[in-house]
Amino acid sequence: MEINTIKPAEGSKKARRRVGRGIGSGLGKTAGRGHKGQKSRAGGFHKVGFEGGQMPLQRRLPKRGFKSAQLKYAGEVTLADLQRLEAEEIDLLTLKAAGLVRQLIKTVKVVKSGELSRKVTLKGIGATAGAKAAIEAAGGSLA
Repeated sequence: MEINTIKPAEGSKKARRRVGRGIGSGLGKTAGRGHKGQKSRAGGFHKVGFEGGQMPLQRRLPKRGFKSAQLKYAGEVTLADLQRLEAEEIDLLTLKAAGLVRQLIKTVKVVKSGELSRKVTLKGIGATAGAKAAIEAAGGSLA
């Protein structure tokens, strides 16, 4: 095989469609654009979703839902995570140092998942009602 004899496989390269090149091509005269109208003309276009003046679908449907941008600064920790921590007093910096929450996190909440059998003191950390009860039952407190 020589480099100058290499050819693509038969049928793999299809010639591009040449529109407006006479009746014999099958795409002469209107060049596949149909008759008249905005889309048949050069430079005639409309924005995505435009429905000819009719109220577009994305505006007919009701708006629904909301996701706060503040969620990326909020984190949560389980009781099981607190059980594994060595520290007696736990604050946001302790959790970040232990790798339980990301560095971006500004507020943390403890959720009731798992068991807590040792005394811990939380400083500047929130807790759900169930988690608070579990922490206090283990002899801990929230400051």
